[in-house]
Amino acid sequence: MSNKSYKEIPSVQEILQELGNNLQVHQNYIVKIIRNEIAKYRKLAKDDKLKSSRKDIIKQITDSVKLLSQSSLQNVINGTGIVLHTNMGRAPIGKKVIQNLTKKLTGYVNLEVDLQTGKRGNRLDYLSGLLSAITNTDGGIIVNNNAAAVLLSLNTFADGKEVIVSRGQEVEIGGSFRIPDVVEKSNCKLVEVGTTNRTHLKDYEKAINKNTALLLWVHTSNYVVKGFTKSVSLKELAEFGKRKRIAVLADLGSGALINLSDSGLPEEITVQDAVKSGVDVVTFSGDKLLGGPQSGVIVGKNSALKKIKSNPLYRALRCDKFTIALMDETLRTYKSDEVSKDNLSNELLQTKRKTLQLRAEKLLSAVKPSVKKQWNIKIVDSTVEAGSGSLPEEKIESVALEFREQVSGNRGKVEDLAKKLRIRTNPVVGYINRGKYYIDLKAILPEQYSELTKAINEL
Repeated sequence: MSNKSYKEIPSVQEILQELGNNLQVHQNYIVKIIRNEIAKYRKLAKDDKLKSSRKDIIKQITDSVKLLSQSSLQNVINGTGIVLHTNMGRAPIGKKVIQNLTKKLTGYVNLEVDLQTGKRGNRLDYLSGLLSAITNTDGGIIVNNNAAAVLLSLNTFADGKEVIVSRGQEVEIGGSFRIPDVVEKSNCKLVEVGTTNRTHLKDYEKAINKNTALLLWVHTSNYVVKGFTKSVSLKELAEFGKRKRIAVLADLGSGALINLSDSGLPEEITVQDAVKSGVDVVTFSGDKLLGGPQSGVIVGKNSALKKIKSNPLYRALRCDKFTIALMDETLRTYKSDEVSKDNLSNELLQTKRKTLQLRAEKLLSAVKPSVKKQWNIKIVDSTVEAGSGSLPEEKIESVALEFREQVSGNRGKVEDLAKKLRIRTNPVVGYINRGKYYIDLKAILPEQYSELTKAINEL
């Protein structure tokens, strides 16, 4: 390392003085980032590759510190078109719901205090009542996620015993969540019946023995088998379970509380339909079609719910006040057979292509002509998925902005375009397909359009 190169590298203290006291994060963390950045420049100097001046290095390090010290969670403009995007937090939460939540959770709350009697209460009493009314069951429980709901239910009813499931329902839902693995971790023995494409009631009949404790029915929400198929309906399995005096658990996954086909969306089995079939317990996700926080919901008969609550695992998997309060606010968006506009997931999923087309035209009219020309931006029809394994069979109509790099003139790569939009202070995440960049409007909030226009004009 030459002395000249070495002298160009600033000290930690110099960078701290340049930054001032504007960063709202622990100073030890800032120092750690600075040291890591300085180490990169020391290596360049050692290899005689340091070309930047001291002033430039200070600027580059302070920029890096500002970027790296931001919260890892940022509000994002979701231009993928996928409303229930797993990597972006699944169900988006509406502003009014968050505002109500802030009022409710500031300071202390009566999480486990019965204000009428002054004695200790149950944190899920009120929520259980709401779930009971909406799903036509005796009540409900919520836990960390649907994997936890399935695991807890399996362990409660079949600890050390056998669980029968159709081979065609041994799904993997992403993130290494596989039905056989969950059954094993629940300390149950998995008994497979039927084949991938055909399972009959007689297959269940043959598999039953004195060690059988549960019949598991899994809604294959993230894939469809077509052609030469046969499966046992939930109602048939529930009636069969009653005759054999064996409990039946239905895992719905997506958890729709309304008939989506009434809104022009693909049809999906509702929780109420599953309950009506006569099963003992139904589990589903809270952050998919329901539109709430990450959670797993368990509804069913009172006798079954009492057993689940008495399981020691329940305490390890139960939800905190934030999740309970957010689920409470989400369930309040359900009014009889309708859902209010405050349920953002439902509102985005039901937005028609015609509405999106008008929004796209208004947005494009506000984009600078030079940017339009540079990227040959145009409005195109698109189709999207709901996301998170929900409604997999049919696509949902949408509209997107298409960006295509020019052959000549002011040319840029779509990969660079995508990155530039991603690393903004207010990130925009779209997708690349066949050499073109797209921002789909299906999952973009109405109040985000002005920021999206600004982001495009910055190009």
